[in-house]
Amino acid sequence: MQHNKIELRQRRDVGEMITIYFDFFKQNYKQFTNIFISYNGVFILAFLFISYLLVSGFMGLASSNGESTSDTMLLGIGALLFMVVFMVVAALNYSLASAFMIRYVKSETTQVDKKIVWNLVYNKLGVIIAFILFLVLIYFVFMVLSIVLAFIPIIGTLVQYIISFAMTSWFGISFMVMLRENKGVIDSFSEGWMLVKTSFWTCVGANLVIGMIAGILILLILSIPGILIGIYTFHAVNTGDDIANSVVAKIIYTLGTTFFLLGIAYSQALSQFINGILYFSLHEKTYNELTREKIKQIGQEQDL
Repeated sequence: MQHNKIELRQRRDVGEMITIYFDFFKQNYKQFTNIFISYNGVFILAFLFISYLLVSGFMGLASSNGESTSDTMLLGIGALLFMVVFMVVAALNYSLASAFMIRYVKSETTQVDKKIVWNLVYNKLGVIIAFILFLVLIYFVFMVLSIVLAFIPIIGTLVQYIISFAMTSWFGISFMVMLRENKGVIDSFSEGWMLVKTSFWTCVGANLVIGMIAGILILLILSIPGILIGIYTFHAVNTGDDIANSVVAKIIYTLGTTFFLLGIAYSQALSQFINGILYFSLHEKTYNELTREKIKQIGQEQDL
């Protein structure tokens, strides 16, 4: 079924952006999920291995009342590997989501070639790594600021949330600038902040609403394995099974944990879609790119 292509390069308020976000996701979730699975295959296996380490370590500690050194090491190694792999996966899917939107806008149809999306990410790998490293530095500063704000009741928490959503917008929009406009890291952050300032509360509001809605949707998705695990655990407890030493329990909990980690990674990618929509909207508001194209097209038609 052929869908009408959504024009992302239009000025929009928060309400319109929310609507477009869900329209865009509904139209493209199959394509993007295919891309997600295609380029996360190795990491899916990595998450499976990490989940096994975490579950084995936790169940081992449970059966030994926390006195097993080897199980503590398994849990620690699993947690360390998770942090490293998740950072790589988050950066990858952040990039894939951004590249997908850029190619969607350039394409004449709603179909986006996943190889072109990957090539865009691959060719920008060096600058993406530099961007992430700079991002980590900024987040460190934000964490220090958050600690200071934590000592200020109510107002400090409110300011912390506002800064957090503003930073999310800034990072996401700057990333779009870097990939689409071929700018360096510093120039991308500078351009991104300039765009955010033009509609600061729109950026904060859009990320707040989408963050809440996306969080609820992901929780609903993740509740499926959660309910199944809960039913199994309830049954096992009632029948007196030794869960801590059960191979079946370990398999079920490992698969459930893997699904949970993949859900988090997927939601991270989806969160970039709202920043892509913000970028195209604010870019159009600032530079009138689409408007100038239409004026030029009208002029060419009149010349004919």
